[in-house]
Amino acid sequence: MMAETIGISRKGEHNMEWNQIYGPDSRPDMDQITGYIQTPLWKELCVYLEDVYGVSPRIEYSRCSGKPGWNVKYKKSGKALCTLYPEEGFFTCMISIGRKEAPEAELLLTACTSYVKDLYAAANPFNGSRWLMIEVKDVQTLSDVQTLIGTRCKTAKKG
Repeated sequence: MMAETIGISRKGEHNMEWNQIYGPDSRPDMDQITGYIQTPLWKELCVYLEDVYGVSPRIEYSRCSGKPGWNVKYKKSGKALCTLYPEEGFFTCMISIGRKEAPEAELLLTACTSYVKDLYAAANPFNGSRWLMIEVKDVQTLSDVQTLIGTRCKTAKKG
């Protein structure tokens, strides 16, 4: 009964979109987000960001028409490393590659998956940045995301 209340069918599949399950007045916690996404890649990226960069997740609500609803932001020294958007069975990672990061990112892209290379090539620069919306569904794409995040922040956590 409780599962149906939050939009999960008896089979464990969600019967509602993320932003319908958790509206603007119903902030999910990290456990609820993890339960919705249901992939170990989510936890792997979150632990990586927290361990390598010493950052904590910030759960925020967005009314953006492209990806409305609750998302998870990671920032270091006021600079966004990435924004994570929950999806059923995977998540989308938004990374902005700015003018300063572009040369390094373009070198690193040579070792990335064709999926991420194609996303970068198709992303039209906006105010000097390319906004990549990367669907993380496999380990290789997760590795690409971690590599690109590295262009956003040079300093890992101290000590």
